[in-house]
Amino acid sequence: MSKAKIRQAYEDLAASYNSMIDHKPHNAYYDRPNTLKLMEDINGKRILDAACGPGKYAEILISQGADVTGFDISPEMIKYAKERNKGSGHFFVHDLSDPIGMISDASFDMVLCALALHYIEEWDLTIKEFCRLLKPGGKLVISMEHPFFNYLYFKSTEYFEVEPVKCTWSGFGKPVEVHSYRRPLQQCIAPLLENGFYIEKFIEPKPLKEFEKLDPKHYAELNEFPSFMCIRAVKKEGVL
Repeated sequence: MSKAKIRQAYEDLAASYNSMIDHKPHNAYYDRPNTLKLMEDINGKRILDAACGPGKYAEILISQGADVTGFDISPEMIKYAKERNKGSGHFFVHDLSDPIGMISDASFDMVLCALALHYIEEWDLTIKEFCRLLKPGGKLVISMEHPFFNYLYFKSTEYFEVEPVKCTWSGFGKPVEVHSYRRPLQQCIAPLLENGFYIEKFIEPKPLKEFEKLDPKHYAELNEFPSFMCIRAVKKEGVL
C-alpha cells in the first residue's frame, strides 16, 4: 500500500476533519473520552502525541498542564494543529512508520497514539521507537479499530492475516477513500509485549450519552458491539 494514498486522504480531509473534530460523535464521545481515561496524572508531564491530526488531543492535554510534542504524516493536519494550539506545543511532519531519530531517548513520560496504528503494516519498529522515547516506567496509551469489528466490517475471510483494506469515508463532507490495514487481535497485542511493554489496562469502550443525541443508530450499535479498543501499556523495567 502506498503511504502517499494515506497521506493524500488526510490532506483531503484536513479542513473538514479539523472543523468537525470537537463534536464528531465517534471522536468526541467515543474515542477521546475513553482514551483520555487511560491518561492519568498528566500535569507537568512530557507527552508525545504520535499521529496528532489537527491537534485536538494536544489541546486538551496542554490545557491540563502537559508539555506536548506532536507529529503527523499530513502537513495540512500539522498546520491546523499549530493554529489550534496557538503557539503552545511543538508540532512537525513525520511518518509514524519511520524512526523518530530527531528525538532523544527517554524524552517523554507518556506516548499517545490514537486511531493511527492501523495505517501501518508492520508495528514492531514503531513500538520499539515508542519504548525508546519513554522514560523508565513511562506509559503508552493507544486506541485502535477493534479487530473483531474490522473482520466483520471488511468481510474478511482470512482472520489471521494482516491485510490491506479500504473504505470510503463520507462523514466529513466530500467522500474520501481511506486505506489501512486489518489485523487479528494477536497482532495488536504481540508487538507491545515483544518490544518492551506490559499491558496495564484494556478498554472495549462504550459511547457517552451525548453520542445518542447526534447519532442514535450508531449509539445503539456501539452499546452492543465495540468498534474501537483502548490500551495502556507500561515500559518494562530494565528496557532501554
